[in-house]
Amino acid sequence: MDYQMFCYQCQETAGCSGCTRAGVCGKTADVANMQDLLVYVTKGLSAVTTQLRREGKTIEPSVNHRVTLNLFITITNANFDKEMITKAIEETLRVKQELLKQVVNQTRLPKAALWEGTVSQFEQKAKEVGVLTTENENIRSLRELITYGLKGLSAYTKHANALLKDNEEIDSFIQRALASTLDDSLSLNDLIALTMETGKYGVEGMALLDQANTQAYGNPRISKVKLGVNKNPGILVSGHDLRDLEMLLEQTQGTGVDVYTHSEMLPAHYYPAFKKYPNFVGNYGNAWWRQKEEFESFGGPILMTTNCIVPPKDSYKDRLYTTGAAGYPGCRHIAGKIGEKKDFSEIIAKAKTCPPPTEIETGEIVGGFAHNQVIELADKIVDAVKEGAIKKFVVMAGCDGRAVSRSYYTDFAKALPKDTVILTAGCAKYRYNKLNLGEIGGIPRVLDAGQCNDSYSLAVIAMKLKEVFGLEDINDLPIIYNIAWYEQKAVIVLLALLYLGVKNIHLGPTLPAFLSPNVAKVLVDNFGIAGITTVDQDIEIFFGKSN
Repeated sequence: MDYQMFCYQCQETAGCSGCTRAGVCGKTADVANMQDLLVYVTKGLSAVTTQLRREGKTIEPSVNHRVTLNLFITITNANFDKEMITKAIEETLRVKQELLKQVVNQTRLPKAALWEGTVSQFEQKAKEVGVLTTENENIRSLRELITYGLKGLSAYTKHANALLKDNEEIDSFIQRALASTLDDSLSLNDLIALTMETGKYGVEGMALLDQANTQAYGNPRISKVKLGVNKNPGILVSGHDLRDLEMLLEQTQGTGVDVYTHSEMLPAHYYPAFKKYPNFVGNYGNAWWRQKEEFESFGGPILMTTNCIVPPKDSYKDRLYTTGAAGYPGCRHIAGKIGEKKDFSEIIAKAKTCPPPTEIETGEIVGGFAHNQVIELADKIVDAVKEGAIKKFVVMAGCDGRAVSRSYYTDFAKALPKDTVILTAGCAKYRYNKLNLGEIGGIPRVLDAGQCNDSYSLAVIAMKLKEVFGLEDINDLPIIYNIAWYEQKAVIVLLALLYLGVKNIHLGPTLPAFLSPNVAKVLVDNFGIAGITTVDQDIEIFFGKSN
């Protein structure tokens, strides 16, 4: 059947316009449409919960968790499994119908809240509720900007939930904002205000996850991470979920199976709690988009805890396992709800039948510069700034991707003046974290705060420096923002920075396709958002002609 689709939520979207036949990410049209329907019914559920809150009712955490899980499922590269997505739609409709019975005043509810479709109607309905059903391009642009920000926020709150941290205020906002994207009475100004409010809750959501991670695993410390391999069979963990990693490490003790991190799981090595596991060896490989060759050479099973799945090659598809919001047809999925202990015995047994990993690099890399660690170094950093040893900090956080144009970030890092320090978080760091960029007075020129959500650390560091230097405006700090983006978690990071008042952020390798010209103009005029050009031109923009 010829499915219609339209998706432009990620940086790779076809022609920087929209994917209409199949996703560049690898998802098929029918999966894309089913994701649209999942978002639609989740907005309907959110309209019901929002009305119930207006009527003084309390929403159970399990309902909040359903909303955030649904949004996480639809993030780029998270779930390609139509059957899993269909089941999520069915469960959402079931929960919504139960809650709908409690609503006293249903006249305020939108159509999405009242729709009671059956599985046989899903495919047709999916074609009727996609992105393009909002005809006004500016309203559509803002609705999608908000929705994508909420997807990113949901991913971060989902990780906090896994560590038994909930925040009803954040969940209430996510649902209210989702419901608001169905409200045709809202003006452009209303939606712009809601966009900024999304950034506010983005800060709070990342703070919640930071608290959850540090309370569970301690404050990240400066750490050296091994890049080579041992002689035991191993399991490679990719994605972002630290609780999944913890459960796997607990269950592999004494089994003779080693555990390695991949891509965004690298920062797990910075947390004190994970250092107690003798079989937690090191990091294998690079950013998510190189997984086809790296998963093949690893030789053992791979656990995908979240998004960043590249459709697997047949050579390792039987070794790829998913859990949480992640899913891929034909790959085994390890179940487990929030608060439950997942059973990883199957993947451990699989590892024992596999050879040890093939070594692809040696040496070590240094990271662990989250806000607590950097603030401990604040006096040293401030002295280096006052003495002129450090002239500027360059925030190069965000996502990596497979576009050839992303070599810009490697070249940009190499071209930076020697008196600059890079602050990074997210997988964008793989473009330069293995370069020999040296140190300034014992301070490495690349300070890795951790995962994409640890961009929060970079904001905390900036606010602390603002306080130390006695500045009124965060933009008076000697900090440059040259951020790479790929998917929706980067969107919430961007909105969070805008809410904090950060201006003149450069965003690349392309500006989001979902920004209409008028919405882009609002961001440019009010916040100085700009794209990237060439390395030489941007170095001149940031540092002047002398460099």
